[in-house]
Formats: sequence, structure tokens, C-alpha cells
Amino acid sequence: MSAIRAARNAGYTGIPRWVLAVAVVAAALIVLPLVAIIARVDWPRFLPLVTSPESLDALGLSLRTSTASTFLCLVLGVPLALVLARSQFRGQRLLRALVLLPLVLPPVVGGLALLYTFGRQGLLGSTLSVLGIQIAFSTAAVVIAQTFVALPFLVVSLEGALRTAGSRYEAVAATLGARPWTVLRRVTLPLVLPGLASGAVLSFARSLGEFGATLTFAGSLQGVTRTLPLEIYLQREADPDAAVALSLVLLLVAVTVVAIAYRSPQRGAA
Repeated sequence: MSAIRAARNAGYTGIPRWVLAVAVVAAALIVLPLVAIIARVDWPRFLPLVTSPESLDALGLSLRTSTASTFLCLVLGVPLALVLARSQFRGQRLLRALVLLPLVLPPVVGGLALLYTFGRQGLLGSTLSVLGIQIAFSTAAVVIAQTFVALPFLVVSLEGALRTAGSRYEAVAATLGARPWTVLRRVTLPLVLPGLASGAVLSFARSLGEFGATLTFAGSLQGVTRTLPLEIYLQREADPDAAVALSLVLLLVAVTVVAIAYRSPQRGAA
């Protein structure tokens, strides 16, 4: 025990030097492009570029729709993660694979799938059109597209937290006479709150950066469906300086969100 303590006090990590070298290369691969964006910003024009009406509309729409999609992810994802983690049924593996599919599916393909589901001639869209409900190429379509790609992040985080926490405390509460809703509200959710918070924040971050599915399913109409990533894409040809400035804004928001998500599990484990 004394030898272990001495090694810890000496700062021993047990990591070979070549691993550290590769880790530095990996970190540089991620960090250097971000530094390049910062170096490319036209600072004298930065504020005018990011406060233009088009930029503010895109940023405001992104924040609103990402918040709405995160709320939908919580409403839909929590029950789904509970079912996957706390029950056994035929087809469970298939269901889990389908739920996680948007993680590997190209966003454009996801947008096409949504369009053929909710579009005017889609699987559900034709019926909705008869009722006077148009979803495709609307703000609602942006929220649905973001929810489609972000939902797996919450499900994965929460299901992992549920499996790690186990069900022994829930079983004890049930034997003491607590009803299922009480067990869920007073035992299960408090136990996995850090994982739930992390999944929600990651879902928000994924929604904020969504591009392909949104463009395919919702289009690009200023103030209605043109989110910040779409505005950056359009400005890339018209005004590269504006695209870089908006990219930095999106980068700062994303870094803040990911930092919050990274801290949540640590707080829960403390």
C-alpha cells in the first residue's frame, strides 16, 4: 500500500510514453482546426457580422428549436431508456439497434426518411394534409429533424446510467410498498440524474449543430427554418468572413454545452 501511495504522490499514471505521444497528435487533430477558425476571424467586423438580422434570426431560431427538441428528447427518451434498461422482451435488441440508428445514419438520409413520413405525400403527411396540418418545411419540421438525430444521445446516456445504478434500491422501495410511479420519481430518477442531465445537454448540443436532416426535411427559409448551421453554409460562398464569424459563435456555444455535459457525471460521482 505504501508503494502505491508513493507512486501516486510521484505522479505515476501508468501510461506508456508512446501512448501520450499519440494522444497529443489526436488532441492536435481536433484543436488545430478550431485554432485555425479563430485565427481566420475578421475581428474588426466580428460584431457587425454576428449581429446582422440574418445572423440573429438564425441564432435565435437555433436556440429555440434546440430547446424544444431537447424537451421532446426528455419526454420521449426517458420512457424509452427505462423500457430498454429495465425490461426484457422479444425484439429488444432490434429496437435498441433501430433507436441508435440515427447515430450512424447520414443526416441527409434521415431527412429523406422524415420527408417521406411527414411530407405532403408521405406515409403520415397525406393524412395530416387532409386535416390541414403541414409539417414539412416548417419550424416544426426543424424540431422534429433535430429530435430525430438527438434522441439516441439521451437514450444511450440514460440507459447506461440505469444499468450502472442497478435496480436494488428500486426493489427495496417496492418491497416497502412504494408504487411504480413513486419508485420512478423518488428513487430511479434521482439515482440517474447526472446521466440524464448529461444526455439532455448532449442532445441540445447535437440539435444545435444539426444540418443535413434539417436542410432536407425543413428547407432554408429565413426566420422559419434557417438555423445557424444553414446560415453558415449559405454565407460560406456569399461572405466567407461572415461564415467564419458565425462558426466561432456556434463553436463557443457548443464548447460551453459540452463542458457542462462533461462536468455533470463528475458531480454525480462526487
